[in-house]
Amino acid sequence: MNKKNKASAIKIPKILKESKFSPLAIEVVKKLKQSGFKGYLVGGCVRDSLVGIKAKDFDVSTNATPEEVKKIFRSSRIIGKRFRLVHVFSRNELIEVSTFRANASKKDNGSGVIKDSEGKILRDNVWGTLEEDCIRRDFSINALYFDPIENNLCDFHSGLQHIQKKILVSIGNPLIRFEEDPVRSLRAIRFSSKLDFKISNDVKEAIYQKGHLLRNISNARMFDEFCKIFLTKKAFNNFNKLNSFGVLKYLINTDNYVKNSFGLRFQHAALINTDNRLKASKSVTPGFLIAALLWPRLIDISKEKGSLNLRKFFRSMDRIIREQQVLTAVPRKFHGYIKDIWSLQLKLETRLGHQPYKILNHPRFRAAYDFLLLREEAARDSQGIGDWWTQFQKVNRTSKIELLKSLRESRSGPVEKKFGFLEELS
Repeated sequence: MNKKNKASAIKIPKILKESKFSPLAIEVVKKLKQSGFKGYLVGGCVRDSLVGIKAKDFDVSTNATPEEVKKIFRSSRIIGKRFRLVHVFSRNELIEVSTFRANASKKDNGSGVIKDSEGKILRDNVWGTLEEDCIRRDFSINALYFDPIENNLCDFHSGLQHIQKKILVSIGNPLIRFEEDPVRSLRAIRFSSKLDFKISNDVKEAIYQKGHLLRNISNARMFDEFCKIFLTKKAFNNFNKLNSFGVLKYLINTDNYVKNSFGLRFQHAALINTDNRLKASKSVTPGFLIAALLWPRLIDISKEKGSLNLRKFFRSMDRIIREQQVLTAVPRKFHGYIKDIWSLQLKLETRLGHQPYKILNHPRFRAAYDFLLLREEAARDSQGIGDWWTQFQKVNRTSKIELLKSLRESRSGPVEKKFGFLEELS
């Protein structure tokens, strides 16, 4: 039995038949087939449905070229230079349609696929067959092609079997595949956490050996990966896995803090908080998490003889954001947000005069307050500043006046000694 017959003879799992795929995605496949082309749902939507996770993003693969796809769908546009794709969209949804591509991994590559000196694919717009397109994909679990019209599943690389065994397996030699696209090392870690799958030994070795190539990836693409890794309910697990593989440094401009240090405890608290908020369907923003992950570094470089040097503290903010910008292209709208959260930490602790009333009305107060609570958790701080602010928010104006009066009476030393950074600076 040849590969083609073997793939077409697969028994469709019941869970896949009953999966609720996007009506627009199914319509795209239907129109492609009506126009004489092949069309398949592919990648994450098929994989997640088989695992039992509700699919969110729907991709379609076809033998139609981008120009041919655009002619079929009025509401569409061709995007990309490195990889040309077509976005087919309706009012509230977008479906990404890719054309089958030739195998770029062949050593005698005369296909026209352009690579750099380290093997990374710079341009790949050479069309191929379904079988060749399968070989191009990173992991077997992402190389499942499902035709929802004819109820046909194509699986040339035992992806279905690997899903059942809960293991992440590379298509082809992962050392070569990670040279072609170094981001595959991050994807391996992310899929492993998301699906609770083991990573095959050869993929692990490829991450160790080829992880350094991530330094050549654009900061815009790395920011996109940052969000996928840390804003998907698995931030804490992903952080630890990235660190163990030695590739965390390509996403976060931070130091490897020793176990039980404030820096590591605070980063862990922020990551767990992010996971918990997402699980509770609460909002999260990459700006808050970046501010938290970089906070220990800001404190470290603001030290002077065991104390916080305020001049260094404020001068270092832009520098740290610029350094992070080299790694991940943090949108400019988050720069001021991050610095506001950092600078408000000082005001939240001093609470001078009538300042607390102004702070309470600051647009970043809530984020800064949440940040303070995480700091207290990580620093094992017993000063009760977080509790004070919790009360100050809730009570009426008369009670606020009493809280401020009690605060002034309780202070016995100079203000500069009342900052709560002692544990963080140690």
